[in-house]
Amino acid sequence: MSAAPRRVRLVPFIGVLVVAVLATAGVTALLLNISERKAEERNPYVRLVEVDEDTTDPEVWGANWPKQYDTYKLTSLATRTRFGGHGGSEALPEEKIERDPWLQRMFRGYAFAIDYRDRRGHAYMLWDQENTKRQTVPQSGSCIHCHASVIPLYKELGDGDVVEGFEKTYAMSYAETNEKLHELGHAHPVSCVDCHDPKTMRIRVTRPAFIQGIQAFAEGDGAAPHLPSVQRWREGPRKAPYDPNADGTRGEMRSFVCGQCHVEYYCSDKFKLTYPWADGLSVEDAEKFWDETTFADGERFYDYKHKETGAPILKAQHPEFEMWSQGIHARSGVSCSDCHMPYMRDGATKVSDHWVRSPLLNKERACLTCHHFSEEEMQARVDGIQDRNMELLQNAGAALMDLLDAIAAARAAGATEAQLAPALEYQRKAQWRLDWVAAENSMGFHAPQEAARILGTAADLARQGQVAAMKAQVSAAGRGSPRNDLAGPGSPRPRG
Repeated sequence: MSAAPRRVRLVPFIGVLVVAVLATAGVTALLLNISERKAEERNPYVRLVEVDEDTTDPEVWGANWPKQYDTYKLTSLATRTRFGGHGGSEALPEEKIERDPWLQRMFRGYAFAIDYRDRRGHAYMLWDQENTKRQTVPQSGSCIHCHASVIPLYKELGDGDVVEGFEKTYAMSYAETNEKLHELGHAHPVSCVDCHDPKTMRIRVTRPAFIQGIQAFAEGDGAAPHLPSVQRWREGPRKAPYDPNADGTRGEMRSFVCGQCHVEYYCSDKFKLTYPWADGLSVEDAEKFWDETTFADGERFYDYKHKETGAPILKAQHPEFEMWSQGIHARSGVSCSDCHMPYMRDGATKVSDHWVRSPLLNKERACLTCHHFSEEEMQARVDGIQDRNMELLQNAGAALMDLLDAIAAARAAGATEAQLAPALEYQRKAQWRLDWVAAENSMGFHAPQEAARILGTAADLARQGQVAAMKAQVSAAGRGSPRNDLAGPGSPRPRG
């Protein structure tokens, strides 16, 4: 037999052999990949460095959790949506009080009239606080509570007792507290250790004011349909105070970690930093709490006296957690993190995106996971909500300015403080509600119907106050007397 026929017969054999080798290599690679992914699932991270309760520098944590740290660093980037954010240079964000001048007048007598800017990413939270023009007037040391990784500072001030150290800061100046933070080497924005247990990486809350506030809420009877663990605790024996870290569900914790700071609070030098949640989480609940609070000398609580009218004003901070609590997302079990820190894939593991930002900048993962529509449709829905909220906000702002004008006119006409008291009380109530929505950073989206209700009530109260001031002016001029239905907030009003 010649060599040529033998070579021809070998060709199919060689081909089969090559295919078998390639198939074996492919199957081996697949099995290795599966094995690696299973290993990743069993060991989602490798500890290259040790971290503990005093490790406040996020870069150190980044050695163990590089994906989370890489996305956290993105919070230093400028982002902008239609109604918020910093989209410019490395300078401080745009002034809200320049865009909406009525804000400046509303805050006269308060540091926000000096400097009130759009939000920026978490990476800037300490730097922006240190450099705001509001530092030109004395600030309480408790203001650092939500702008830095403060637990080691509190332990130092309290000789090892975090709560005791926290409760000392209100009597210290911000400059003194901030200097101490730098001396201890913990001058970092809110960091990994503030929301994660360094041993287990379990999410947790660490801020004393939040823990005290949520315990007071649990002990009260405010509505909590969105917090089933609070309801279960209320129905139980209550042998120990509600503990969010032990009693809260994982879903609740994904909102609690945000609610440590994105809330309404009192932060000044008369008493410790306080969250007004004992009566509930609505705007009226918080108002009731503050109205029933007095200073040490017995004077009724207020954040500041309005420089123009003298009214004792309640200043809302940024009640995102409270407003979210009133909305459909909270009732549906959707957490803050689900929208602002949605899950992302990293190999075989699922991690939360630590580029904390508006869901509108990440609609595919933040919105479309639940809402099966196009990005354009989702944007249009949000635009509709926010446009209507903005219109109501401006209307309420205009009504408040008319009230301030009416009070000024009445005072110029000789109205007494007693005659102006009803109008000033209306100002307190109207301004509180207007500020509640203006200070909240979702332009109404967190709870659209609630925001609309609050702004409608704010405009109504401002108009009632305007009429009360006009009646005081008439009374002062001796041309009549105020009607009973204009005597003050809460008095009966005839229905036509």
